[in-house]
Amino acid sequence: MIKALIFDLDDTLYYEKEYVLGAFKEVAYYLGNKYRKNEEKLYFRMKEILEESGRGEIFNIICEENSFDEDIKALVDIYRNSKPKLELYEDSEEFLIWARKNGYKLGIITDGCSKVQWNKIKALEIEKLVDKIIVTDDLGKEFWKPHKRSYIDMMNYFNIDANKCIYIGDNPNKDFIGARELGIQTIRILRENGDHIRTFLDKEYEGDFNIKDLWKLQILLENNKFDIK
Repeated sequence: MIKALIFDLDDTLYYEKEYVLGAFKEVAYYLGNKYRKNEEKLYFRMKEILEESGRGEIFNIICEENSFDEDIKALVDIYRNSKPKLELYEDSEEFLIWARKNGYKLGIITDGCSKVQWNKIKALEIEKLVDKIIVTDDLGKEFWKPHKRSYIDMMNYFNIDANKCIYIGDNPNKDFIGARELGIQTIRILRENGDHIRTFLDKEYEGDFNIKDLWKLQILLENNKFDIK
């Protein structure tokens, strides 16, 4: 019988791009005011670069294009310290409330810069909905998923065996490998948006089952069935 439900955070329980865009606005506000540039144009250019080239060099490109004499690390700090307004997916909040009422232990395991992830957690007000949150960066970057440490820590916290847990995530590059090796059942959620919605890997990297929303997981739990594809 399943007793614990463990979740990824970004693009599983909320749309992570909301944080990215909110943080971009804060960086654009800083640069616009410092250099007397149109902050809205700077923001939209950041969005363009994100869509064209992905993450990594966005602030470098902005500074180069505008001849800004700026410490990129300082811009990254503004990004990491930003606290934009975030909201859980509708089904996420409703499901977590339902699951707690029905006696499930609830946990979150999330990768990423610790400061950023905790800012997201606070903005989402999700601590009141779950029992335990592990930000793997607090353990050390070497313990980011797919390392098994965080899954083991979560099971130890709940004092529960792997066969009584389900892990729900969205990224087959890292979410399911460690969990499956421990014997935790895994479910991949395929949201309409997210960084990994078009990523499909060999079977050993994917979740055991696929769902499109957490209402489907509620139905599966109520019927004790996990054979949906």
